[in-house]
Amino acid sequence: MKTTRKRYSAQFKAKVAMEAIRGDLTLAELAAKHGIHHTMIGTWKRQAMDGMAGLFEGGDQGSKAASEAEIEKLHAKIGELVVERDFLAKASGR
Repeated sequence: MKTTRKRYSAQFKAKVAMEAIRGDLTLAELAAKHGIHHTMIGTWKRQAMDGMAGLFEGGDQGSKAASEAEIEKLHAKIGELVVERDFLAKASGR
């Protein structure tokens, strides 16, 4: 019989990690509450805390790359419009 790993959503992991960070319950109590192993909760807590530091270091790289791509696209469009304007100016006899 083939068993598959249980996969947890990012929202669930974040919720459990925040509960662990808050510290109202121990990792063992959280593990019993959610039916998962306490080492997973510890890992998620560590990942969340490491990730939070990145939020204050100037933003995430994914949105930075997306904004750079958007800027590139806008510069290309500006170039097209300048060429079109110059062509139309010549054609109208200016």
